Amino acid sequence: MGSPELRTVLYVDDEPDIRQIVQLALGLAEGLKVYSAESGEQALEFARQLRPDLVLLDVMMPVSMARHPEANA
Repeated sequence: MGSPELRTVLYVDDEPDIRQIVQLALGLAEGLKVYSAESGEQALEFARQLRPDLVLLDVMMPVSMARHPEANA
């Protein structure tokens, strides 16, 4: 049984420079679509729309996504 193919990644970070670097680095992978969000709220919206295969989060963002009831849905 093979692992599912990784096609979409959502990267969440409040630092624009870091978002850009990560998006450029991950964008080098052939066939991988990389999206980025600058806040937990924006990440939740994107996650609902995009249904990414992987979400990478900055755990030191100013507002924790754990405080959002929708984050646990």
